[in-house]
Order: sequence, then structure tokens, then C-alpha cells
Amino acid sequence: MRIAIGGMAIESSQFCPHRSTYDDFRVTRGADLLGRYAWTGPDGGFGTDVEWVPLVHAVALPGGPVERDTYDRLKSELVTRIREAGPLDGLVFDIHGAMSVTGLDDAEADLAEAVRDALGPDALISAAMDLHGNVSRRFADRLDLLTAHRLAPHEDAWETRERAARTLVGRLVSGKGRPYRAWVQVPVLLPGEKTSTRLEPAKSLYGRLAAVEALDGIVDAAVWVGYAWADEERCRAAVVVTGDDPDLALAQARSLAQEYWDARRDFVFVGPTGDADTCIARAVASPARPFLISDSGDNPTAGGAGDLAYMLGRLLAHEDLASGRVTALHPGITDPAAVAACFEAGVGTRVTLKVGGHISAGTGPHAEPYGLTGTVTALRDPAAPAPGTPRGNPAYDGGGRSAAVTCGGVTAVLTERRTPFHTRADFEPLDPTAYDIVVVKIGYLEPELYAMAADWLLALTPGGVDQDLLRLGHRRVARPLYPFDDAGFEDPDLTPVLL
Repeated sequence: MRIAIGGMAIESSQFCPHRSTYDDFRVTRGADLLGRYAWTGPDGGFGTDVEWVPLVHAVALPGGPVERDTYDRLKSELVTRIREAGPLDGLVFDIHGAMSVTGLDDAEADLAEAVRDALGPDALISAAMDLHGNVSRRFADRLDLLTAHRLAPHEDAWETRERAARTLVGRLVSGKGRPYRAWVQVPVLLPGEKTSTRLEPAKSLYGRLAAVEALDGIVDAAVWVGYAWADEERCRAAVVVTGDDPDLALAQARSLAQEYWDARRDFVFVGPTGDADTCIARAVASPARPFLISDSGDNPTAGGAGDLAYMLGRLLAHEDLASGRVTALHPGITDPAAVAACFEAGVGTRVTLKVGGHISAGTGPHAEPYGLTGTVTALRDPAAPAPGTPRGNPAYDGGGRSAAVTCGGVTAVLTERRTPFHTRADFEPLDPTAYDIVVVKIGYLEPELYAMAADWLLALTPGGVDQDLLRLGHRRVARPLYPFDDAGFEDPDLTPVLL
């Protein structure tokens, strides 16, 4: 069997002023692309039954909408490589599901239609997706198999891709071909920080999926919570149950959708919350060290610009932090000009900078640059990893240079590029556990941060991925939609459609 691998993966906040360009994507082809996946090698468990055909894969750190010329360029290469690959039995379609493209609605559906046209009607397409993707009927119609992560945080991201590949190979080996897909959307749109599978009700809902998949006649079961920071009709939760028994698939999809709808008001933030000043005051007063705070509204791994200095200003507005009686580490504010100034000054030099607000300028008072005077305490200039270097998410590699500037008890880490801080290694050369408080631009804590935190608060800060959806200004989502509409919202028709 000849099975191709390719796709384009990013989640894009339409409330973020950042625009994602070609340079934001890590594009892999050939052996580097096959090297992303452990199961494409000789020890991957597929033996000689499969010839893996690498096409092109592009992945980027979440951000603002993708520029149309970038999307068209990557789409054109993917389609051209499919046409030039020769006969293909299938495709592992490695995508995210929450890509927005300037001037285009339902980008994944547009991409899936182009891929289907290039492959022809007989090859099977198996999509591996993030559970924060959106699944429109137009999109699902073009696919044969689709599955999503079952954990948030996404500790099963690579397992999801392998499941998509193994399910595809299984269909081809068995000769059963295209299964039925029972598809239904649920009129609920929640931020990921309210749908972590560490907590109920998501824990039990997602915990059901393996048992549904194990039923005789079922191939896969998936639930998507949707992507809350885009403003399109497709943005809402969705359920797809795939199987050879159409009645059973419909029944299970209906049951999962009903369970999601019934639990809509039970979803809560993954941790205790407050505004910036409340969270800072509680962290300062707490004996727990290090105390972590999520600057959730500017989280670059959800699509935020990552350049807001709002939290830095609030930290230094607290007397204990400004005086140095309490210490705090706050990475990473994107500001290439400030980083360059720090490198020019050198470690130990006192600098005065206008920090942040370059990407987000004009979006509100929270986006104003912050006047920071402090001492350069660390500089980092890592070499970018070679293409294909395996890591948890290759899109997050090569964040460029960074500089640490200390003012009072607060050390701000400024970065050249939008950079997440998810692991201990991301903080080098600084030790986050040496500070009383660590404020990270993130939503729910990734596993290493979760293990590090003696205590934790989720700050409901402004930005392009504001957790308070009602103050963002959605205008194009299909209504009624929870939580935008609640009182008087009649129970929706959750009857699945068989595709």
C-alpha cells in the first residue's frame, strides 16, 4: 500500500492582530517529514505492508490568521505533490482544525476539498486533529476517517497521529473501505481552559471514547470542543462516530452529543481564577513557592500575540515586587527591538526600554508598551535546531534570542520571536524555581509546569485569546450558541447526520 503523509497545522485567533506568514511555519518534506513519526520507520509496526510517501507538512506556533498568499503557497505545494506522487491508496492528513486564513471561511474545508480533488474519489483520507479544532459538515464530507486528541493538555498528540495511521491501514488491509461517519455539531463554544480532561465533566466524557470505539461495528469516536477565538459559523463543539454499523454510529454520536449539551454549564476553569491584580496579591501573600500564574489572555500557544506587557506592569505596580521583597519571573514578552538593545548593552548594564505592544498596538489600553528600566541579567542566543529535529512540537523550536531584564524583584524575559515557556529547558539559563512567583503566558499548565507549581492561579487577562468570550465581540458565529445565549435557549436538535 502507498500511503501519503501531509498537511498544514495551526490554530489562529481572529481576535489577535498578529498575522501568520510563511516564515512562521516549519515546513518539512522527504526524509525529514517521515522522521517526525516513529511509526514510519522499520520498527514502526507496519512492516513492509506500507510504503510511506512524504508530501509536505507545515506547522506553526498558534497565532493570528494565516496570510492568504502563505496559505495558497502551502496548499498548492501539497496538492502538486499529491498529483506527482503517483497512485496512492490513502493519506494521513496531519492538521489541527482551527486554522483561519484572511479572506477565507472554513480553511480546513477548503484544504480538504483541494486534497480530495487531487487524490481522487477512491483513496481514503484519515485526519488526525486537535480536539480544539472545528468540524463543519463541509469539511467532514471530504474525509473518510477523522479522529482527535483525547487529552487536554495534549499528552496524546503523537498517539492521535498514530491512531489515524493505524486505522487507515486497517481499513485498507481489511478491504472494508469507506466507513460511515455519524456527524453532529453541538451549539456550545467554550475555551480550552474550561474543558481540560483533568477535570469533570470532560474527564468522563473523553474517558468514554475508548469504550465506544471498542464496540463491535465502531471504528473511532471523537469529540471536538471547537476553537473559541475564531469567529465563523463552524466554531462550536462537534461529535463524529465512525463505523460500519450506521445505526450504532448514529446512536453513539447522539448519546455523546447529548452528554456534552447536558454538561455545558458544568464545565469550569481548570484552576482558580481572578483578574491580574487579584492573582498577584494572592501569590505574594501565599507561602507556596514557586507560585505560578497564567497570563491567559496573551497565550501564544492558543493564538495570542505574546507581546503584551500588561502583566509586567501589574507585577511592578505591586510594592512588594517593585521593592524586591518578593521575586517574580515573567517570560516571555515578544519584542525583538528590546532584545537587540539588551544584546547591544550587555549583561550587567542598566537599560531603559519600551517593552511590548508592537504587534498589538492600537488594540486597547492593555496593549500599550511598558516603560521598563532595569538591569540586563541574562542573554541567550541558542542555535536553531536542524530541520526534522524531534521534539514535543517542532513548531515551537528555534525561538531566537532572548534577554532577561530585572527591575526590583521582577525579571522579565524578552524574546525575539513568539515563544512558549512550557518546560524547564525553555527557561534556560534561568531557574524558575529560584523565584517566588512565575508568571507564564499560557492557559492551563503543561505537565512540567503543573509539576513545578506549588500553587497556581489562572489570571483572566485581556488579549487575543481572552477567556471571557463575551467581551471579545463575536459577530459571525451561528446563533443561538452557549454561552452567548443561555436564558430561554431551547434544547437543540442533536440528531446526527450520516455521511
